[in-house]
Amino acid sequence: MPAAGRPAVPELPEVETVRQGLAQWVIGRRIAEVRVLHPRAVRRHSAGAANFADVLVGTTVRDVRRRGKYLWLPLDSGDAVIGHLGMSGQLLLQPAAAPDETHLRVRFRFADDGPELRFVDQRTFGGLSVSAEGAELPAEIAHIARDPLDPEFSDATFVAALRRRRTEIKRALLDQTLLSGVGNIYADEALWRARLHGARPADGLTGPAALRLLGHVRDVLGEAIKEGGTSFDALYVNVNGESGYFDRALNVYGRVDQPCRRCGAPIRRETFMNRSSFSCPRCQPRPRGPASARG
Repeated sequence: MPAAGRPAVPELPEVETVRQGLAQWVIGRRIAEVRVLHPRAVRRHSAGAANFADVLVGTTVRDVRRRGKYLWLPLDSGDAVIGHLGMSGQLLLQPAAAPDETHLRVRFRFADDGPELRFVDQRTFGGLSVSAEGAELPAEIAHIARDPLDPEFSDATFVAALRRRRTEIKRALLDQTLLSGVGNIYADEALWRARLHGARPADGLTGPAALRLLGHVRDVLGEAIKEGGTSFDALYVNVNGESGYFDRALNVYGRVDQPCRRCGAPIRRETFMNRSSFSCPRCQPRPRGPASARG
């Protein structure tokens, strides 16, 4: 459990780590059987569990893609499987003979003798669905913005949109229609690197300050992916059941009262949108008025 007092929802680095693992194991494989063991796992598939299984059997996985915190598997039928991990969802590759996990929700068996894909979800906040004709980009997630690691992400468009937002910087970073994949953990880490408090007005940032912040967001996400993401408990793992290690490199998130790695001041925790924000009171002073809001 993170120090924020609630489970951390997987963010871009965790989902990208899962995507990379899936890509190694499922591309080119034909689905032979799908068993839905808990209907809540496919609640977003309006046609129901039986239809979810029927439309997938016999199709072949062509790729594994990601938009923000969502995964999708394009199929040779032109449809796609959409997945969201929620707070505790896991996509695991397991030998067919491996015992069922306690919270196994959906099982995919393939036509070859390779490992099966299992969707395990303790809290059942995550889920799977089929997007009809969604192989290129499912309509259900088309509203989500590109993330800063996407080759087609536009820095200039992001900066202009950010500076138009009449809201706090951190709220803007968490807006998935502006910038996808960034959640509480990596927003706090990027803001610490940028020496900005999350309550600073987004429309008060200068263009260069907004670009610097974007650069820090990109760096944090890239570094976290290299470490396999951030694991605070056993609920986030990659497809092999292994934890990520970026929590060892966190500078502020979850480090309340510990010394800032840059200046030594004790890290503070503040309430933010029914969760917690972590920052350095010396490196990231709270804004006091319009004049101090300029970046």
